[in-house]
Amino acid sequence: MPGWTLSYDRFDPDQEKRREALCTLGNGYFATRGAAPEATADDVHYPGTYLAGVYNRVETVVDGYLTEYETLVNAPNWLSLSFRIEDAEWIDLRGMAILSYRQELHLQHGMLSRAVRFEDAQGRRTRLTERRFVHMGCPHLAGLETVILAENWAGRIDIRSAIDGTVANKLVENQPGAETRHVVPIDGEALSNDVVWLKVRTSQSRIEIDVAARTRMEAEGNRHQPECHEITHPDYIGHVRSAELAEGATLVVDKVAAIYTSCDPAISEGGLAARQAVMEAPNFADLLASHITHWGHLWRRCGLSLADGHVETECILRLHIFHVLQTASPNTRSRDVAAPSRGWTGEAYHGHIFWDELFVLAYLNRHFPDVSRSLLLYRYRRLDAARRDARRWGYKGAMFPWQSGSDGREETPPAYANPRTGGWIRDDTRLERHIDGAVAYNVWQYYEVTGDLDFLNDYGAEILIDIARFWSSIATYNEELARYEIHGVMGPDEFHTGYPGAETPGLSNNTYTNVLAVWSLCRALDALNRLPTWRREELSEQLNLHPDEIQRWEDVSRRMRIVSFGDGILAQFEGYERLEELDWDAYRERYGDIERLDYILDAEGDTPNRYKLSKQPDVLMLFYLFSNEELSELFERLGYAFDREMMRRNIDYYLQRSSRGSTLSRVVYAWIVARIDLSRSWTWFNEALRSDVDDIQGGTTPDGVHLGAMSGTVDLMERCYGGIEARGDTLRFDPHLPDELPRLSMRLLYRRCWLDITVTRDRLCIHAAEDAPAEVKIRVGQRVERLIPGGRIDTSW
Repeated sequence: MPGWTLSYDRFDPDQEKRREALCTLGNGYFATRGAAPEATADDVHYPGTYLAGVYNRVETVVDGYLTEYETLVNAPNWLSLSFRIEDAEWIDLRGMAILSYRQELHLQHGMLSRAVRFEDAQGRRTRLTERRFVHMGCPHLAGLETVILAENWAGRIDIRSAIDGTVANKLVENQPGAETRHVVPIDGEALSNDVVWLKVRTSQSRIEIDVAARTRMEAEGNRHQPECHEITHPDYIGHVRSAELAEGATLVVDKVAAIYTSCDPAISEGGLAARQAVMEAPNFADLLASHITHWGHLWRRCGLSLADGHVETECILRLHIFHVLQTASPNTRSRDVAAPSRGWTGEAYHGHIFWDELFVLAYLNRHFPDVSRSLLLYRYRRLDAARRDARRWGYKGAMFPWQSGSDGREETPPAYANPRTGGWIRDDTRLERHIDGAVAYNVWQYYEVTGDLDFLNDYGAEILIDIARFWSSIATYNEELARYEIHGVMGPDEFHTGYPGAETPGLSNNTYTNVLAVWSLCRALDALNRLPTWRREELSEQLNLHPDEIQRWEDVSRRMRIVSFGDGILAQFEGYERLEELDWDAYRERYGDIERLDYILDAEGDTPNRYKLSKQPDVLMLFYLFSNEELSELFERLGYAFDREMMRRNIDYYLQRSSRGSTLSRVVYAWIVARIDLSRSWTWFNEALRSDVDDIQGGTTPDGVHLGAMSGTVDLMERCYGGIEARGDTLRFDPHLPDELPRLSMRLLYRRCWLDITVTRDRLCIHAAEDAPAEVKIRVGQRVERLIPGGRIDTSW
């Protein structure tokens, strides 16, 4: 695995779907999985094309109840292209003797290639080479080039190129009995010898999707226009052409596709736009060249390099950046979309948006803040939906959904399937109210990194005010303790849905939720103070915000209850210390992999609610989001003690009680452990780094990459090991380089100033771009300096 290429040197049917997810190509508008062009959905392959934000809603029965769910739509497959020699079957590598195989994802160029030599049952040897891209600069276009060389045979070859609208959502079978066909054919035709077009419409959301494709053939350098046989089924439009090849001759097939939807701006009709786009598009080579140029511009903003000897680590980090940018790129800025937890690479979680965006935006803020801004506007446009949901539950302000899709309503299903039993487990994760804190964190972190006061004025402050209203209304006052409490919620842990034996789900005083609520209230107060007087008055009138309500925010933010036990252990929730200890060794011996203890305990007729355990970080998320200094300030505001040893004790306590059942776990654990044991942190980092490349969860990557973990590893490298914190109009540096990492270099954007940063074991060098618009404040240790345009800070740390 060289520094810029993810390579596979053999065809492995058992791993094909994982590779298809990892080799997905996209541009922020649409993405196509890395399936072979000749493949159709079966037990080995799964072609999938997903358009950002295109969802459809269907009804199904879950655990005996009629419910509806919304899912990301698998759109028509533009990639479909196959061939056969003489009257043989259409190519299927599973029936061939494969002489050589090489598939490469070229990260620098945003291109996927495949080179195969195979021999068929008649002894004919053929060399097949392919290149494909999804254009980063022209977001509606994609291209595929196929070159076929007849090594030891001569004869007729048939080429079948089509747009396949027979697709369905069958990658993840987690809704048994649910309708999987989400698109219905509307129109389509073969327009000429080389252009076909198909229009479909989603069955419920009624979004029209137009796909057009132009296929040209060239034999031995001459344009080839043989007679063409049309395939015109309602949902499958294509051509079959034949050519005569001499022994040793080559045939080049050049396919360019365009995709438009009825949601696109500045078009009168999607079919017309798609047809015009492919008719006017340059040839494959010219399109590829311009596509590579656009990727070069993106990589220029993502400079990251490690010390010598870390080529493979650098390559995987680039793969992670690659997938982040294919999900949320400059093309995303004009679209009403967010960053789903699996990107646009598969159908896991139905393409919904969770709190994973917290990990994605943290990276984008420093490299593509305009994209971060666009993703935050997805939340702003759904404020009214969040307000409605809050009112429905009896709260004020805005209560954002745990799972979000097209319109901002709660999309969390009532139950999820247990693969160990074939039954259902009730899903109460809609009670994870900490999603409001994650949205507030994303808004404030964007502001801290960019200083974008216009965003705070126009959108951010309103989001923060409504989130503060929610936290204020969900908090109840305990007269006896003279403290505010929050009841009926779930924490990030997700294994604990309620108290043992309780009929009603929900927990009281989850520490992470309570502290995040306090932090959110403080940031709403800060936002009001930073707004110009005229804007503060406008918002107060518009939102009917009165001084007594703001005073309550102050009161709640100073008297929220934080439950602890033992020697300063922060309780995951009130009553946690009374739960039973799990015999971890016995369960590991019995089951081996125990990451999903909820499945295991349910199959045993038991429940995680009885035990001190967690799927993923809960209390420990506090040490991920906040520095020791900021946590100390928060606890001091609440009148509680906090010190470094308290952090260490909590990390040791909860790490022993985690099943590590999510890819995000390893990112968070690597981060928090870096403050006390860098060698251990490096081990966790490398596990997180390989989450998808090695599919460490044993079968989840084929359903889509884990975007939060991918972005989290890069963010960990830059912010944790690089020691970067943007807070209080100052960029702070406190590097933590593991012994295994003697040098780290990166480029990032802070307050419109590009900074080139190099950290070594004892030196920190920061160089500001010559054309930076203004100076920025840099803090190293306790020393604060002003870095002017073109200036340099070179200091020990």
